[in-house]
Amino acid sequence: MLYEFVHEPRIAYFSMEIALRSEIPTYSGGLGVLAGDTLRAAADLALPMVGVTLAARAGYFRQEIDGNGRQVEHPAAWDPARFAQPLDAKVAVAIEGRVVWVCGWLYVLDGQGGPQPVILLDTDLEENRGEDRELTHYLYGGDETYRFKQEIVLGIGGARLLHALGFKVRKYHMNEGHSALLTLELLHRHAYAPMELRPGEPLYDIPKVRARCNFTTHTPVEAGHDQFSYELVSRVLDNRIGVETLARLSDPARVVRSRLAVNESEMDLAVLKRLAGEDRLNMTRLALNLSDYVNGVAKRHAEVSEQMFPGYRVHAITNGVHPHTWTAEPFVKIYDRYLPAWRHEPEQLVRAECCIPDDAIRNAHAQTKAALIEKVQAVTQVTLRPDVPIFGFARRMTAYKRPDLLFTDLERLKRIARERPFQIVLAGKAHPRDADGKRLIELLHAHARALVGAIPVAYLHDYDMATAQLLVAGADVWVNTPLPPMEASGTSGMKAAFNGVPSLSVLDGWWIEGCIEGITGWSVGAPGASDDARSLYDKLERVVLPLYYGSTDGASGWIKVMKGAISKNASYFNSHRMMRRYATEAYLR
Repeated sequence: MLYEFVHEPRIAYFSMEIALRSEIPTYSGGLGVLAGDTLRAAADLALPMVGVTLAARAGYFRQEIDGNGRQVEHPAAWDPARFAQPLDAKVAVAIEGRVVWVCGWLYVLDGQGGPQPVILLDTDLEENRGEDRELTHYLYGGDETYRFKQEIVLGIGGARLLHALGFKVRKYHMNEGHSALLTLELLHRHAYAPMELRPGEPLYDIPKVRARCNFTTHTPVEAGHDQFSYELVSRVLDNRIGVETLARLSDPARVVRSRLAVNESEMDLAVLKRLAGEDRLNMTRLALNLSDYVNGVAKRHAEVSEQMFPGYRVHAITNGVHPHTWTAEPFVKIYDRYLPAWRHEPEQLVRAECCIPDDAIRNAHAQTKAALIEKVQAVTQVTLRPDVPIFGFARRMTAYKRPDLLFTDLERLKRIARERPFQIVLAGKAHPRDADGKRLIELLHAHARALVGAIPVAYLHDYDMATAQLLVAGADVWVNTPLPPMEASGTSGMKAAFNGVPSLSVLDGWWIEGCIEGITGWSVGAPGASDDARSLYDKLERVVLPLYYGSTDGASGWIKVMKGAISKNASYFNSHRMMRRYATEAYLR
């Protein structure tokens, strides 16, 4: 089946995680879901790409919540053979002075415009030592050394495997810095032979490598950019097994190009420090220096990224979500009926306000809300009412997301609910090593217990794509409360918009662009303001709940905002618009 994909040049899209489907745990959160939506949109638009990621045989983790509200992690093992086909090719990478073999699995992602290939890299081979066989097992698992080894497999191993499989790569797109080591592989491919050089001339054709690379940065937080000490880099990224050995195993042409008068490892380290930072190997800086096109994932995020990395031009391509994946079936049916071209041209949804009857929106949402209520009852035994608004909050549980902001003042929350009742559904995982995130989950459960009898609060454990699909469609209001400017983009509110669910969110990330106050949803706080909790409560008490219960703007006022979310947000913040921009602005440069 591989022959279908190697006959034309493709964009090679590298991402540490890609959410292919809910049952395949090769993703942890927003980065992986965005990667999956990127490839799904490319399949719809017949944009030739190939995804490259890790097989992550042990997955991220399955989340259990114990009786005290504490997160307990369990393995999320899966068998690639259930969903993908093994590939014959194997390539070698050098890790700690030994050969580590990398093979791949082919997963085929179908779309309206045809199939797209995704390569799942795997080191679980008999040829490898036990510790090396596990390098592609745990998504974001292990220590710093394990993480760096994974990034060698992803960047260098992934680039070599594509070459061995016969893929013709037009551009390499690095989704975050985890795969930035692929640029080193490209530098070696484009190294000049010694006899071609004059004294003082550079060894590598850096402009040629830059012309082949695009880079998307995703985090405005310094700690979110992978950095490694050069002591670790020198020890792990070790070429002492011999250039000729590796060349025979991967690319014979490298024998000629790599025989240098200087020691290769010393030469590589000098070049690496110039490109990735003198003190530590900064994967983001390496990608920045070797990419012709760099973008952030929202307008504000691009501005913040330029401040973090002065001297680099960072474009802005605001994220989008895949229309059909995140639109619940009741809404798919009404869009198919009233705006039949919406799947290929989501911009058609701009006509939702005038073309879709209010009753159709109301009935579709009643169905999605009923599905969520049924799920909550089955999983948590919390009974929710269909006539009371549900506020949804679901995302990675970590401090800057501030999932506890809604619970800042429990007494005021109770007073608001006595006047106009509401319900809350939460979900999300904390990274196993994020102690603060775990404490937040425990705190949320404590708040839920304190609100029993006043406000129903449910926490859906083991958050995954399937749960997300239910939540973004079944909630009445989508809540997001990050600490600005730490939300690079955020996409859950975009998914909610496809289901007519308005957002109540802090003005950060995509919501700066998406919020039209009272039309697509509502803002929380103001730039530079210090009391977001008070703003959130004020908006709930004086604007959102009165509108829901019809005391302002009549019974149709809420449907008008639902339509505004569809026509103003879903029509624009979708992956088809995003990919058309990548194609014209990045890939065709």
